[in-house]
Amino acid sequence: MRLACVGRRDKAPREAVGLPGADPPPAATHARSCRSRALTQHLDFIGVIYSKLPPQAAKLLDLQPQGSQEAEAFVSAFLKRSMPRLKDEAIQDMLTRKAVVLEHSLRRRKKEKRKKTKGFSAKQRREMRLFEVKPEQQKYELFLPLHELWKQYIRDLCNGLRPDAQPQMIQTKLLKADLHGAIVTVTKSKCPSYVGITGIILQEMKHIFKIITKEDKLKVIPKLNNVFSLELDGFISHIYGSKFQLRASERSAKKFKAKGTIDL
Repeated sequence: MRLACVGRRDKAPREAVGLPGADPPPAATHARSCRSRALTQHLDFIGVIYSKLPPQAAKLLDLQPQGSQEAEAFVSAFLKRSMPRLKDEAIQDMLTRKAVVLEHSLRRRKKEKRKKTKGFSAKQRREMRLFEVKPEQQKYELFLPLHELWKQYIRDLCNGLRPDAQPQMIQTKLLKADLHGAIVTVTKSKCPSYVGITGIILQEMKHIFKIITKEDKLKVIPKLNNVFSLELDGFISHIYGSKFQLRASERSAKKFKAKGTIDL
């Protein structure tokens, strides 16, 4: 029994789509016939590709057709050459169950672990005397070019040291700057013999400064309980050594807090 949609009397009833017993629409029938036709053509094409080569075509192409046994022997020999690590049983199993990708297999090279070169320890550096300044090199004039380089470095760091620059900003940048090559003076100290020593900083360590004076003498001055001053283009900055006991590499990442009064 066919069902029809109930509509207005002046229009013809519409055909129901998808209901039991209803005829399929023409578009669906056309699509189905196109799919079946394409599938038939594809199967015919596959049959032509994998069919046996006719004798006339083999003679024309100067080819010698092989039988099924010869083809099977050729495939087995080729797989043995391509996959030398597998046994015959494994090759047959792969042929019956899996698709074989015929490509050259590369052997993976083992990555050699690179040994990290370890630097010298602090004890080894002391024994080798790497940071010692030789007596013939302890001359003030030899390190004046280093001081000129340091002054240019500080000017670039502080944007030219203009007269309208804020002293607090310059002080903050000097606290994190590299002081190798700076001329410093000990202004205050709990040891009176250190007061007044002036020279170029040759080496800065965690607890000491190594300074070369104008008299070509190398002085080792501790940072603890000493106040240092340095002058550049009219700006004078004071450094409290007790709060400055850091290596140069550590100072660049440290945040210094401003304090009202600092004792020696």
